[in-house]
Amino acid sequence: MIIGLEGEIALKEPTRLALKCGGVIYEVFVSLQTSNQISQKVGEKITLLITHIIREDAWNLFGFLKSDEKTLFDTLIKINGVGPKVAMAILSTYSPQSFAQMVGSNDIKAMQRVPGIGPKSAGRILVELSGWSLELSKTAAIPKEDSSLHQVVLALESLGYKNEAIQKAILGLEPNEVGQMVKAALKKLQNL
Repeated sequence: MIIGLEGEIALKEPTRLALKCGGVIYEVFVSLQTSNQISQKVGEKITLLITHIIREDAWNLFGFLKSDEKTLFDTLIKINGVGPKVAMAILSTYSPQSFAQMVGSNDIKAMQRVPGIGPKSAGRILVELSGWSLELSKTAAIPKEDSSLHQVVLALESLGYKNEAIQKAILGLEPNEVGQMVKAALKKLQNL
């Protein structure tokens, strides 16, 4: 199984790259989000995380710059009726964080904005992923150890709050001194 590729970009299209690695050129499918984040030009080096899908009629490589996008893709393709093309359409429409918020709020209308997803599919995907969005939010919002946000998290943990509640409380906190940020987070926690 191929789990990553490092090589030169031989061709760049909106949803497809040709990556030259050790004399072999691989076709790698990417989302529009990933494509927009790739600043390298043809001939420059890049490293991609890869999901390698082997079917009887094709061996396909799907590339990602960030691990949270790869995790979302791998989760989506496990859902019955969601193949790699639909998963890539979702990743092209939403970032992993905005998708996690959409799943958390159970927003069927937003899910239907993805090309190829109707009301039935949208409902099924949201049901299958319920509870999953908090896992992604945790990994997406881990503050740096020396930041004041990290100190706020530690303070709330010492008061006995669970990680899910803490992540909701620190979302959108205004930068301030740690004491003020803890007070603001506690006010949010009272309203949850």
